[in-house]
Amino acid sequence: MELILKSNNKQSIAKIIALAKKLNVIVEEKNIDAEGLTREALKKRILNFKAASESSFGDPEQWQKSQREDRDLPLA
Repeated sequence: MELILKSNNKQSIAKIIALAKKLNVIVEEKNIDAEGLTREALKKRILNFKAASESSFGDPEQWQKSQREDRDLPLA
């Protein structure tokens, strides 16, 4: 599993890194300038995101249908 943390607060990041090291978690630091990314590039990156596997919550459409089956909805 990979966790990405982005912050401008160096003290908070230092505390998180110290905790991660105590827990024997591998820490890789990459200095990425988030301000340099344009709004369009961020939007494109978010819209092109593909999950590696199916959600652990299952099919959201089936969940919604099962939630609504247990009661009558007031329809006008």
